[in-house]
Amino acid sequence: MTPPLVLVADDNEGHRILVDMLLASEGYELAMVEDGKAALEWLKDHTPALAILDVAMPQLGGLEVAERIRRIGRLKDTKIVILTALRDPQTREGARLAKVDALVMKPLEGKDFRNLIKRVLAGERQSF
Repeated sequence: MTPPLVLVADDNEGHRILVDMLLASEGYELAMVEDGKAALEWLKDHTPALAILDVAMPQLGGLEVAERIRRIGRLKDTKIVILTALRDPQTREGARLAKVDALVMKPLEGKDFRNLIKRVLAGERQSF
């Protein structure tokens, strides 16, 4: 069985490395990009099981990328997790409107993050 393909879009290299360390050990195939525009470019040729998107990125943020993913028929089954350090109501509402599967606050907690990713891939949606 092929490992789930996971797209990670975050403009902070340290965050990308952390997600890589947390998830590579679980056997996921990871693709890393540095912003929302690069994520959309990558998605033209790939259909990931999961997209992990940072909210605040240059050019195109994670919520906008999530909304666009939801409009692409081929990506309708792609699960979306939004990462953010923002704890404001607008970010939560934006995540709800973008129909994301989970909203994760930074800093990431290793075991909790891995468990959340497993649950999201199994079809469980988080309420936020």
